[in-house]
Amino acid sequence: MSLLIKNVLLEGRIVDVLIEANKIKQISQKSSAKAERVIDGTNKAIIPGLVNSHTHAAMTLLRGYGDDMNLMEWLQEKIWPIEAKLTAEDIYWGTKFACLEMIKTGTTCFHDMYWFPEAQHKAVEEMGMRAVLDYTFFDNNDKEKRKKVMEEAPGIIQRLHTKNPRIKMALGPHAIYTVSKEGLQWAMRFATEKGLLVHFHLCETKSEVDDCIKTHGKKPIPLLEEWGFLQPNLITAHSVWLDDEDIQILKKHDVKVVHNPTANMKLAIGKAFRFKQLQEAGLLIGLGTDGVASNNNLDMFEIMKIAALLQKFSYDDPTLLKAHEAFELATKNGYQILGIDAGTIEEGKLADLSLIDLDHPALIPLHNLASNIVYAGNGDCVDTVIIDGKVIMENRKVAGEEEIKKRFIKAVSRLT
Repeated sequence: MSLLIKNVLLEGRIVDVLIEANKIKQISQKSSAKAERVIDGTNKAIIPGLVNSHTHAAMTLLRGYGDDMNLMEWLQEKIWPIEAKLTAEDIYWGTKFACLEMIKTGTTCFHDMYWFPEAQHKAVEEMGMRAVLDYTFFDNNDKEKRKKVMEEAPGIIQRLHTKNPRIKMALGPHAIYTVSKEGLQWAMRFATEKGLLVHFHLCETKSEVDDCIKTHGKKPIPLLEEWGFLQPNLITAHSVWLDDEDIQILKKHDVKVVHNPTANMKLAIGKAFRFKQLQEAGLLIGLGTDGVASNNNLDMFEIMKIAALLQKFSYDDPTLLKAHEAFELATKNGYQILGIDAGTIEEGKLADLSLIDLDHPALIPLHNLASNIVYAGNGDCVDTVIIDGKVIMENRKVAGEEEIKKRFIKAVSRLT
């Protein structure tokens, strides 16, 4: 399959972009190339697809289910009890609906930590998205639970990891307060041996840090270093309550970090992500929405804006996290964190792309495209989405979206 996008704006110039199979073949002006399909890019800009580097996709089922609560109260009283009722069918439709929402807002790839990986995988495969899906687990210091994970996870991961090249598997031990030392050490050993990523909540709240000191006599990051858990294949979500020592330890082990500004603000985490210090230390940083239950949407345009504004406001410095930096966190960095060769528009890169509508009122006038995207744009500005060289959305239409909505609503009604 070949696709030619003609007369599209790319970094200040009008170009034609030729896609062959799943990669960008050629970027030129007035291309003479022939393609099986041609899209007119007039009055549109082409951008890399956005990456949601930390989410819980099927929590679309729980949008608005529990709001305005402290984190642990929210988890213990609302989220964990209803999650115990979820079935594979619920996860399938919740994930399909999440994919629909992400596609409609220009996200082409995501990293998901949730339940029933077979159901997740099926949903993502059918929706045409690119993803890294976790085998997620808690063991709560229970030997039998841990044994079950160790017996079950390898087979599921092996079966799903190579099933579709768009979808990779990872391990998702939830957090230091829900997974034992032995569980974390096993997860990292297994992942390292198999060349997998590990996805983990870290230092999200002050109470998490304080409880760890009380229980183990050390802060989470020095403790995890002692346990051998900090490795280059580790991706940590949130990572807000870090001091300078923590940052240097993370850098020493080349740990990747994902910032979730909207969820952190909504759950009143208590301080802002230390972007400047992490950036100066040389850590690779991405952006994520977290789950819909704590956000309450999957629009990465909104995440870019809130991330930038939160830094400026919290540290009294309007120069922090400039528009082009926020955009890079959500594109190039996101793909780099996941080890995927996309996120920039260059010949030879995977064709995960979006066309944004320059006639959308939010993008007029066009003094600075990065500024418009980050500070003025939203997911409704996205006209066309291409993933792995295939057109997944065109003219804001996704195949089968009405049926997906209908079945999703049915799943929600069963739960509530």
